[in-house]
Amino acid sequence: MLAIDVHELRKEFQIQKNREGLKGAFRDLFKREYSRVTAVKDISFQIPQGEICGYIGENGAGKSTTIKMLTGILMPTAGDIRVNGYIPFKEREKFVRGIGVVFGQRSQLWWDIGVIESFHLLKKVYRVPDSDFKQRLDELVERLELQELLNRPVRKLSLGQRMRCELSAALLHNPQILFLDEPTIGLDIIVKTEIREFLKSINQRYGTTILLTTHDLQDIEALCSRVIMLDDGRIIYDGSLDELKATWGKGKEVIIQFAERVSLEELKRLTAGLEVAWELENSLTAKAFIPQQKGSVSEVLARVVGGRQIEDIKIVETNTDDIVREIYKTGSAAKPVEAVREEPVHV
Repeated sequence: MLAIDVHELRKEFQIQKNREGLKGAFRDLFKREYSRVTAVKDISFQIPQGEICGYIGENGAGKSTTIKMLTGILMPTAGDIRVNGYIPFKEREKFVRGIGVVFGQRSQLWWDIGVIESFHLLKKVYRVPDSDFKQRLDELVERLELQELLNRPVRKLSLGQRMRCELSAALLHNPQILFLDEPTIGLDIIVKTEIREFLKSINQRYGTTILLTTHDLQDIEALCSRVIMLDDGRIIYDGSLDELKATWGKGKEVIIQFAERVSLEELKRLTAGLEVAWELENSLTAKAFIPQQKGSVSEVLARVVGGRQIEDIKIVETNTDDIVREIYKTGSAAKPVEAVREEPVHV
């Protein structure tokens, strides 16, 4: 069964044009001019129950607009949305009981009252039975270490503490779908890691569907099996993260430091027949470039170790940040044309 089903979704905004100068401002009082901006352009995708999906794109790509339509905050200009079987902006009261939402830069907690009081107010909003609420609250307090935070006003919490409380607030009613918009923004690496581990456990234990938008691609790598990439309101990639790496990864670079002087000719002889290009940095250090899916790092190292004593090895692989940056430069996630790698010249 599908948790989210989107067909030909479009959102347009009408934006007022402001004329320049005092005369222009005076004219705007009586006759305003508008332009139309399309933020989301006829996108379609489906997310099955229990999947963790990353929804990524540059600023202004349409990520947050999509999330606001999926959560019923905005009404689409055109297209069809079903979330948990409901049309979000039409069946609001029934719909919200099955979703949880965390906006990293907005709070759903009341600023001047204790965290536990906000939780009790949300209990009434979502009509959670007393027994279910207590069981769920006890579990969230233990897992996210909220014991010392419950009686503090939200305004006195650090960003990391507040985000742990925001996650708890979104999960108190045990939603089937969790929407996360920049949930780790501004957090240190320790808190980010704790939140990622918690989200994975929630998904595994309850089968919670998670749609995650973020600029931190380490969140995507840690959590998501699938990525939907948006550019200028259109989907340019929808598939697995492994497939994206396999298509766009440029291969691995192995830096080897030898115990004794080595020559380029000897390294070529040791790895004859393998897909590898060698380059000497100095008489003791060499780089081996191994193309993506065409060469084996272990086989190259086995050949070299068998013929030479090695002091140190470092393996460098194209990371997700580099891949996504390259895709946005080209404006397409289609398979790149392979460039011919020139044989390095040893001077």
